[in-house]
Amino acid sequence: MANRNILVIGGSSGIGLAVVKALRAENDNVWVWSRTTQELENIPGIVHQTVDVLAEEDLPVDSLPDQLSGVVYCPGSINLKPFRSFKPADFRAEFEINVVGAVRCLQAVERRLKKSGDGAVVLFSTVAVQRGLTFHSAISAAKGALEGLTRALAAEWAPKVRVNAIAPSLTDTPLAENLLATEDKRSASAERHPLKRVGRPEEIAAMATFLLGPSAAFMTGQVIGMDGGMSRV
Repeated sequence: MANRNILVIGGSSGIGLAVVKALRAENDNVWVWSRTTQELENIPGIVHQTVDVLAEEDLPVDSLPDQLSGVVYCPGSINLKPFRSFKPADFRAEFEINVVGAVRCLQAVERRLKKSGDGAVVLFSTVAVQRGLTFHSAISAAKGALEGLTRALAAEWAPKVRVNAIAPSLTDTPLAENLLATEDKRSASAERHPLKRVGRPEEIAAMATFLLGPSAAFMTGQVIGMDGGMSRV
């Protein structure tokens, strides 16, 4: 299993960074597309390219290896407010980063994934799709579309490529720092989960690496809840 070629999009912070570290710990070859480098300089053995998945220019697929064993798409957002406060542009922005960005990247690397013969894709949804949460209408709409894309591509790309998604709850990352900025906020967030805490990026990354690997070879089209029990308990 060593020396797989894996592309991580949005791998410079949070869950994406944890995925990069986990893959390098398994001795995988990792390419990272992200807008910033942030902590990536401290990780040996990766190839980073500055990429904005929503920009008009072509994605730098020619710099990737001819075969990819896996792709992990991590970009996302946390934009929470009452439904009446969202404008149509807010919904479009959520859809662009969460769905259109993923579509662009996956279309660009489809041939490389299929050429490997056993490729795997990991996308990221949110617990808010399965459990209605206040102030989450824009992100729930976008991630709901992403779950639909997960299942559609799992059907279309089988048997050469598996496509699964992870649906986390609130995770302790820079993206969520405003929601966890004080002890009161952190405690309130923890109390909403049956397991009485928020998630850690390393835990989500462990699921991503599992879904990329041979132990998940009979899994495709699944949306896996990593949410401290929030969606089911």
